[in-house]
Amino acid sequence: MKKFLLAFSLLMLVLCQNVALANNAKIIDRVNNPADVKKLSIEQLDLLAKDVREGILNRANLTGGPLSAELGMVEATIALHYVFDSPIDKFVFDTSHQIYTHKMLTGRKKGFSDPLHSNIGITSNQHESKHDFFILGHTSTSLSLAGGMAKARDLKGEKYNIVAIIGDGSLSGGEALEGLSTGATLNSNFIIVVNDNNIAIAPVNGGLYAGLTDLRLTNGKSDKNIFKIMGYDYYYLENGNNIADLIKIFKQVKDTPKPTVVHIHTIKGKGYEPAEKDPEKYHVVAPHTLDNNGASKPKPETYMSVTADYLLAKKKKDNRIIAITPATPDVFAFTPELRKQMGKNYMDVDIAEQNALGYIAGLATNGAKPILGVKGSYIQRGYDQIAEDIAINNAPATILVFVEGISNWDAAHCGTFDIPLISNIPNIVYLAPTSKEEYLAMLDWSVEQNKYPVAIRVPYRPTVSTGKKDTTDYSKLNKYKLTHKGEKIAIIGAGSFYRLALETKEEIKKQLGFDATVINPVYLTGIDEDLLNKLKANHNIVITLEDGCLDGGFGEKIARFYGNSDMKVLNYGAKKEFTHYVPLQESLQKYHLTKEQITEDVNQLIK
Repeated sequence: MKKFLLAFSLLMLVLCQNVALANNAKIIDRVNNPADVKKLSIEQLDLLAKDVREGILNRANLTGGPLSAELGMVEATIALHYVFDSPIDKFVFDTSHQIYTHKMLTGRKKGFSDPLHSNIGITSNQHESKHDFFILGHTSTSLSLAGGMAKARDLKGEKYNIVAIIGDGSLSGGEALEGLSTGATLNSNFIIVVNDNNIAIAPVNGGLYAGLTDLRLTNGKSDKNIFKIMGYDYYYLENGNNIADLIKIFKQVKDTPKPTVVHIHTIKGKGYEPAEKDPEKYHVVAPHTLDNNGASKPKPETYMSVTADYLLAKKKKDNRIIAITPATPDVFAFTPELRKQMGKNYMDVDIAEQNALGYIAGLATNGAKPILGVKGSYIQRGYDQIAEDIAINNAPATILVFVEGISNWDAAHCGTFDIPLISNIPNIVYLAPTSKEEYLAMLDWSVEQNKYPVAIRVPYRPTVSTGKKDTTDYSKLNKYKLTHKGEKIAIIGAGSFYRLALETKEEIKKQLGFDATVINPVYLTGIDEDLLNKLKANHNIVITLEDGCLDGGFGEKIARFYGNSDMKVLNYGAKKEFTHYVPLQESLQKYHLTKEQITEDVNQLIK
């Protein structure tokens, strides 16, 4: 009897433990592919949404990255996978800031439970999963991409759904409006899910959003409906975070034979109260931001904060000053409070780089003093406007290029192509400061002069301060600064790589015994022929260092100048390639951008 009671007790203990484990188990543990989502009840889908949010928050806190937009799209993405059949039905996510839930439901949840030991990136990536079709990191592209896929499907006589998912903030981009217009002509299955949370990174401003507001206020019944005007079937859902309602509306449009818009109103930052209250602050977060519920730590001085201080002070003296940004106020370090202080002298033109560049051309031509702040990989979206609207007309606008250079960013945000892009357009003056003092002097000169369009490559490195006011006259174009006079070897270090030039000079002296000349070129758009010719007298080797792509870059201008002489030229910079989350030090080693490697290269050349 005792043995029976003991065995029964052990059995009951095991059963209780199994029940406890079942109660503590997460629904996400049962989801390894979209087919698993379809097996769940509505109640279980709601629990799945909770698990997904925990994964998003975990990843954002451990590795940093996008957050509030990801939280807002959880339910909609679950519903999409419940109704549609990925990857037969194809989803194209705009920007990738709404794709985390999709990744978790398509076999990549380790990237969120254990992101530090996973190679799952933050962007859409067809090399990562058969459920993705593009590497995406820029806004406003999904409608064109998905529209093209739908047309290819029709040409091949195939039948499946094409679904583009785009945020309201991205709709202001020119390509989005072009894709919207073309998509309406398909006369076949083309579904657009508009995730409307009434904010991009910062609050949206353009007239397009007045129409979206009317649609929200009238439950989709307003006559001010750009989608219907273009010819789309239109559906509106006020509670875009309700899974049951989302499933119902997606079932209505699945297999539709017409271009269709499903407009859903969601809450950005949903499920994480600090992000719901301040979605701009939590749009993208640094690692461990959430550990203290987002409590801010004192921030060191940056080139962005230096810019903010300059603009605020300058605006008080000159009402013609206006700071412009295409939905990236962070480049100016402009918090909502600082934006209020700037008042009418600050303008966010929404996600529309082409418009921003054309806009500053108009401002400058009519006597204002515009300063555009834009990130390096975004300015390439407005190449034609730099050339046609600004350069041809010699509009004296100022363009500040931020977040450029070699980095550990994803392929869509490579910041190594701005020098070849900007410096080879006629009439543009592209400056590369090496310190805070140089930067402020260049910025003030650019704002006050009226002869040239000026771009400034703001260093994407810790702030360097010399402590001495820069009094250079930058109107004397293409005059380099010879900062240390030596012989045999000259090192020309552009912008943020000027410090590497100084370090390399010391290493060469230590290892090879030569006292090298060091030059700060200042200008990325021209060459100082007089100085370069003088180097021929007592130099045999010229080294160029640039924090960007070598092909078409600054160093090639120097090499071309010395092409018919005996001068040996060594160009150092990045290869013409897209890098994807490559550690910075690894890239610098690969490109021989260390003082030791450069010195060894010089040694081999001498031998």
